[in-house]
Amino acid sequence: MTIQSLGVGSGLALDDLVQQLISAERQPKETSLNAREEAVEAEISGLGQIKSKLSEFKDSVDDLRTDSDINGREPTVKNPSEDNDVLSAEASSSALRGSYAVTVEQLAAGSRITTNAGDFTSSSDPLLSSGTGSLTFAVGTDKNFTINVDNTTTLADLRELVNSSADNFGVTANIIETGTTEGPRLVFVSEETGAGNDLSITNDSGNAELDRLSTGGAATNISAANIELAKNAIASVDGITVESNSNEFDNTIQNVSFTVNELSPKDANGNALASTLGIGFDKEGLEQKIRDFVDNYNGLIDEIGRLTRYGESSLEDDGALAGDSLLRGMQSGLAKIVSENVSNSSLGGLFRLGVELDKDGKLEVGSSDFGLGSGEDRLKDALEDSFDDIAKLFTDENEGIAVKLYNFVDEFSSSDGLISLREKSAKESRENINSARESLELRMISFEQTVRAKYVNLDKTVAQLNQTGSALFAALY
Repeated sequence: MTIQSLGVGSGLALDDLVQQLISAERQPKETSLNAREEAVEAEISGLGQIKSKLSEFKDSVDDLRTDSDINGREPTVKNPSEDNDVLSAEASSSALRGSYAVTVEQLAAGSRITTNAGDFTSSSDPLLSSGTGSLTFAVGTDKNFTINVDNTTTLADLRELVNSSADNFGVTANIIETGTTEGPRLVFVSEETGAGNDLSITNDSGNAELDRLSTGGAATNISAANIELAKNAIASVDGITVESNSNEFDNTIQNVSFTVNELSPKDANGNALASTLGIGFDKEGLEQKIRDFVDNYNGLIDEIGRLTRYGESSLEDDGALAGDSLLRGMQSGLAKIVSENVSNSSLGGLFRLGVELDKDGKLEVGSSDFGLGSGEDRLKDALEDSFDDIAKLFTDENEGIAVKLYNFVDEFSSSDGLISLREKSAKESRENINSARESLELRMISFEQTVRAKYVNLDKTVAQLNQTGSALFAALY
């Protein structure tokens, strides 16, 4: 317990002296702990930053280490004119290169049912003069819903009941007000496209007044002229007629999907003008992956350099991981891999792809020629003429640059990798520092109690001497 009155008896500044002794005892130990803590926090922060950069680089390498990622196919569509949007397409990496002439003769559509002219006089009149009934809307046997009506249900009410039904599978109802003796006409449109997917409306109750809304049965049912059946999309691919129950043709051309958006335009003689669908390598996509790989590699090298640098003067701080052998080893390993040859690729290495190491150890699409053209020229030529060899350069299971880089980086960045182990060790060091601080505080409490106990006795002794001296002085004088 702190004695606040220390020095009162003796008149000496004993409390200040005790505080100075405590400070002298604490300061070197606390300074050492602060320095250790600062170093450990800098290490943890630096390791976190390098892990983030490694993750970005690993993602870019991952985009290059499998054939399916590199050998992507890019479908191109050339329509008869810029005003046309006849079709669009997608292709998997296993699609064969080729060119196809495609014309669209018919778009897929769902059923359309319109009530007979003159069957209704007003959209606000009840459907039934009395009683109740129900109508079932169906496409095939799996999709259906039922609407119940009574003598208060109007044509407008039926429209809302259909559109808001929780079981509605894609039927839209609307009313066309003709403004003529034909009266209002209720139109039902189904989203279920394809031949055979026809919408039917069944009068379940037998109430004759609902036959006006039924597609089969009594003579007063909706006439066939007012029923448009669902239909397939029809196209021609290199003169061969093909059909689909939707506007998407999936795998009609192997590993290619194309969607028809409108009918093909016709020439002056009424002949359909073909759109050209070409399937080729995705050169732009691969070029972007290569450039992203270069940028992310350089970002990683920059981060390693920033973290491991030594300040050039006393005014410049060292990096958080100055001279760290782990990161220096990582940098050397990366440089070795990107410099290696791949025997299974005619390109040999990244140089023939236009990518080379500069004097700072970073990659660039180089400007040097060496009789083979600039880096940009080499990259363009490789994308044009050596697509398969680019794939081998990166994806060969034994020598592929992306494969080896991915595995190398994974040794550092995985959850049990070298950097994670370093992080774990650094965090344990931080915990040890925290424990050391707690121990220091306990030692300082004990030290203060010991020092104060000594000076309390001194204070009392000096006080007693002062009292004795005062008494003697008073007796003598």
